[in-house]
Amino acid sequence: MADTAEKLGGEDWSGEMGERWLANLDRFEAMIAHIGEALIERAGLAEGERVVDLGCGGGATTRAIAGRVAPGGEAIGLDIAPMLIAEARKRSEGIADIAFECGDAASVTLEGAPYDRMISRFGSMFFPEPHKAFANLHAMLKPGARLDLAVWGPPRDNAWMMEMMGVVRSHVDVPPAEPRAPGPFAFEDLDYLGEVLDAGGFGSVEVEPYNGQQAIGGPDTPPEEAVRFVLSSLGVGRVLDEQPEAIRDAAVADMLSLFERNYVAGEGVMLGCKVWLVTAKA
Repeated sequence: MADTAEKLGGEDWSGEMGERWLANLDRFEAMIAHIGEALIERAGLAEGERVVDLGCGGGATTRAIAGRVAPGGEAIGLDIAPMLIAEARKRSEGIADIAFECGDAASVTLEGAPYDRMISRFGSMFFPEPHKAFANLHAMLKPGARLDLAVWGPPRDNAWMMEMMGVVRSHVDVPPAEPRAPGPFAFEDLDYLGEVLDAGGFGSVEVEPYNGQQAIGGPDTPPEEAVRFVLSSLGVGRVLDEQPEAIRDAAVADMLSLFERNYVAGEGVMLGCKVWLVTAKA
């Protein structure tokens, strides 16, 4: 069961998870694009600012940032996954004042530091030692620089995950997630997030909840394709991969039924989500 918990929690972003994200990059980006847009809109970027995009993945948010800070600004995408950095560079060819660095944000030193701003759409929750990691992030920024994060709220408020997990748990014995462990919901507890930010040297923390709908696999994705996306890309799919064929087939049938019940024509498989949009000052 410990191995199952690991598959649902901590991810190897420089290896298997990075490859899975790359293979499904367009669907992942389409699924969370609305959250990235809300994050960047709230950040209120200005022309000429130099901004680090933490956990940039395929570079969609980095490119959006570059457009906001031009002319004269700079967007630096930072990610631990070499395959995603390579793809981000490919997709960003021809864009001025944008660059990508591959490195572990918990320890890396960026040559261009200190920067004016830092933004992260779901790239800050996976540090094994978050207190130390945020101290390193703080060192990348100018005094008083603004940090903007999007992190998932509590699982109970994220039906897109809870409903899928409910299907899996009806067929497989999955242990409960360890609170505060590295993973998508590491910062669901705002008191813990505040503690981590304070230890890293950040203050003036403000939080705005974002409630919306997740289109599983992206907008307009039909239920059958949404199931294939989940099985090939998310932790629940990795868990089911290890089960006997009969259990896996039963779980897949139940997931398809769930997605069919929540399918909206012209929109996709729609399930609720809750995100914390967090601002702090270095």
